[in-house]
Amino acid sequence: MPIKTLLVGVALLITLIAGILTFMLVEQAPRATAPQTAMLFADQSELPEFELLDHDGNEVGKEVFKGHWNLVFFGFTHCPDICPMTLTVLADAQRQLRERGLALPRIVLVSVDPERDTPDKLGQYIDYFGEGNLGLTGDLGQIRKLTTALGIFFEKTPSDGDNYSVDHSAVVMIIDPDGRQHGIFSSPHVAGNFVNDLPIIMARQ
Repeated sequence: MPIKTLLVGVALLITLIAGILTFMLVEQAPRATAPQTAMLFADQSELPEFELLDHDGNEVGKEVFKGHWNLVFFGFTHCPDICPMTLTVLADAQRQLRERGLALPRIVLVSVDPERDTPDKLGQYIDYFGEGNLGLTGDLGQIRKLTTALGIFFEKTPSDGDNYSVDHSAVVMIIDPDGRQHGIFSSPHVAGNFVNDLPIIMARQ
């Protein structure tokens, strides 16, 4: 047998063995079985009753969360930094999950500034961050029912005219398809945290 042919055969054999070993190592490597960043609640309570408007102007209650995994963020359309940054991170996480062929949670923005955030304005805003998102606004008292139950802080900062701001929590709440409080992602938010943890969380349901 010519030496050249023998060398080619040996090289192919080595490549094959290396491929098999790599496959075995990957398959045997420990896989994360618990979320690395999200905190899951031991007591997964149902949401309180509330009456709000979605971004299409439809009246909705707590049933609006059912049938979906929801990533719920409380913010407002005039927010200069935290809100657009967080929603951009969530949209990026959705994109990465979609590219992997994985299930997608729904992004939900609940306004803490209902004076300025009309359904139409909220709808235009959330559309910047992808399709299928949900915006909720409405009566301030009804919003407080939801924020109180979820432990979300928000407060209007005094200022002149309509140029006020609203201080608010920056966490992302996880609401499961049964409409229960399932867990929380604390800030700062990184897309990779959602991409890593959400498939694990959603697979458990």
